[in-house]
Amino acid sequence: MASPPNHRKLSLFDSTAIITGSMIGSGIFIVSAEISRQVHYPGMLLLAWAVTAVITILGALSYGELAAAMPKAGGQYIYLKEAFGPLYGFLYGWTLFSVIQTGTIAAVGVAFAKFTGVFFPEIGPERLVFAMGNFAINTQQLLAVGVIVLLTLYNFREVKSGAFLQNIFTVSKVAALILLVVLGFYFGMKGLGNWSNFSPAFPDVMTLATIGVFGAAMTGSLFSADAWNNITYTAGEVDRPQRNLPLSLFLGTSIVLVLYFLANMAYIYVLPMEKIQTADNDRVGTLLFETILGENGKYFMAAMIMVSSIRCRQESSNTS
Repeated sequence: MASPPNHRKLSLFDSTAIITGSMIGSGIFIVSAEISRQVHYPGMLLLAWAVTAVITILGALSYGELAAAMPKAGGQYIYLKEAFGPLYGFLYGWTLFSVIQTGTIAAVGVAFAKFTGVFFPEIGPERLVFAMGNFAINTQQLLAVGVIVLLTLYNFREVKSGAFLQNIFTVSKVAALILLVVLGFYFGMKGLGNWSNFSPAFPDVMTLATIGVFGAAMTGSLFSADAWNNITYTAGEVDRPQRNLPLSLFLGTSIVLVLYFLANMAYIYVLPMEKIQTADNDRVGTLLFETILGENGKYFMAAMIMVSSIRCRQESSNTS
């Protein structure tokens, strides 16, 4: 008798790409400014990202055990249902559908459209397409909605085709983040960097108040390292889940968090702490690229955030 076909079509690479693509968003280019204003020292800034990495990887490994034991589509819905009963799974599922994931998709849709306006001035909140009384639709909103609809329809086709598209965006995002690190250190060693920016690394005395402020500052880094659990929503589609789910969670989180740490080292190497703390609208990544590439750096950063945003929407549509 022929064995039944394997419906699980997401490979280890696909699963790892979902995790890395979900994690890398706009946070890494922004939150370091707020963290630096709270901790004041470059060593403390790097320590915040290092501790975040440890916490996140431990959480990912714990989820890996759950996902391997219950390799079903649904993620937290399945775990809450099995642990506390159907009511808690039901409430979480509908909250995720109606508020959590929906709000995230809308937010990154607007972010994509906003940065598209850097290249195409016709895309903007002041460019109205339709208006009736207090109700109006502008080109920015129209683009955001249009891309969400297109990606949703694309993901309805077939799991493997959706995975192929998200792999392309993920590789682009990881490559762009690697480029940020490489260019930062390259131009830093060409004269724009200064290793003295790392000194003094830590305060002379560590008090309980300092530790408390440090813990509060980690809110930003933990937020930027979030969304690694998205792979559990599609656990039912992962091939060899007992092996690939825990391994992809470890690989995906490790890759992203190492890049995050190196990106912050590049920030500090090129930009003194004072400049990081006072970056316009907290856009440290933009400031770094403008410092090393001039005016062209603004456009490069806009393109990076566009790729990050559309990749987040692709993943949100895929896991929903």
